Amino acid sequence: MGKRRKARELVLQSMYAETMTEKPIREILEDIMTSIQRDREILGFAEELLHKVMRFKHELDEEVATMLENWELSRVALMDRLILRLALCELLYFKEIPPKVTINEAIDLAKKFSTGESGRFVNGILDALFKKCSDEKRMIKTGRGLM
Repeated sequence: MGKRRKARELVLQSMYAETMTEKPIREILEDIMTSIQRDREILGFAEELLHKVMRFKHELDEEVATMLENWELSRVALMDRLILRLALCELLYFKEIPPKVTINEAIDLAKKFSTGESGRFVNGILDALFKKCSDEKRMIKTGRGLM
């Protein structure tokens, strides 16, 4: 498993634990990090992603909700909501990560941590968000092969 994938999994697990326990997110991330071999690259990316997800949590959720036709965000499975929040954050605020990588990683997270239908659901919502944010020129991506 790649280091960024491991970091994404740690962030997702941290977000889930924070939602379920209301423990401080930093404390949760530290608990998870002590259970694995400490790796500065994993920890650095995980901390940056988690910080941005938590900072923009409400805006990200509002953006995801705009893609749900005749459905309330609160009715979407918790793990799917968290994966969508994480992936949209990565699409909008991590200019060096290609959108295809973000979307594929989110689909893999959904398949691993959520329901059998979650991969397709997450893919559909993220594709729509990608198109919307691209059309609105809200995603700034740099580097080779990013757009």
